[in-house]
Amino acid sequence: MTLIEVRHFTKEDFQTLGDLYAAVTSIGETVFWWVGDEANWTNVFIAVEGERIIGKGQVSVISEIPAGSPQDHKHHIYLNLKTRPERENDYHLYDLLYEPLLNRAYELKAALPPAHQTLIGIGNQSTEVNNTQYFISKGFSYSKSLYTMQRALVGEMDPFALSAPYRCIQWDMPSEAGIHEYLAADMEIWPGAPIGMERLMENRKNRAWTSFVVRENDTLVGSVMAWVDAEGDGVIEDVFVREPWRKQGIAKHLLHQALTYLKNIGCECAVLQVETANSSALSLYHAVGFKEVSEEVRYERDL
Repeated sequence: MTLIEVRHFTKEDFQTLGDLYAAVTSIGETVFWWVGDEANWTNVFIAVEGERIIGKGQVSVISEIPAGSPQDHKHHIYLNLKTRPERENDYHLYDLLYEPLLNRAYELKAALPPAHQTLIGIGNQSTEVNNTQYFISKGFSYSKSLYTMQRALVGEMDPFALSAPYRCIQWDMPSEAGIHEYLAADMEIWPGAPIGMERLMENRKNRAWTSFVVRENDTLVGSVMAWVDAEGDGVIEDVFVREPWRKQGIAKHLLHQALTYLKNIGCECAVLQVETANSSALSLYHAVGFKEVSEEVRYERDL
């Protein structure tokens, strides 16, 4: 019987990682995290059998609750564990990867503000039943589900006018003050799961990343991010309008700006995620041409 070695990912593993990715995605939609740059590889573990990678695990802080936030808000650490299709029922292999992932999650937790508790979670496509069942057996419970929505970037896109005194600008957050202004607005919208400095910086590394913001005089009232993923598709994320400025067409205008930008740089489609229970957001995205293409389910437990 061939021994299975579990270790950190290294640069020599890229070719065999590509083989694993092709195998995992060959059977349909799956949530597969890419390894990122070398600084992130302490969070990435692979299971090697012979000369093949047969499984990969990865862990990351998804949202960090700032000190001073309400006590019931919790940090979120998520992990992603995938095996080759023929090993999707091999829970011994899952265990071999889960143990170092969990240990690394505790290390990441120790660096978070201690005043708040931490949740550990996973996200899988609704069709990844065997993978999800493994985490249920480890005490994870259903948290929420999200639709992935897609819009083709073809033909003319109907503009959504922005009335005075608002102005929309493309904004790459060039200053530290601007970054903190953005993070404060994001925290106001999603106090229980803010994007945080670390994930914002990771987003900014994506190809062709940019943001569009709407301001009333000097006040930031809404924003959207856009970039291009590894497959060449446009990605829309973190669409928000602060509450006093809603229902004035600002979100539609921001989406139009982002979609036009992605189309102009060569993307054929754009994708985004939205909670299935968020009826107002779903209505907005339907109105600008997005359609549901898949569903991700998320499970969590206390860490």
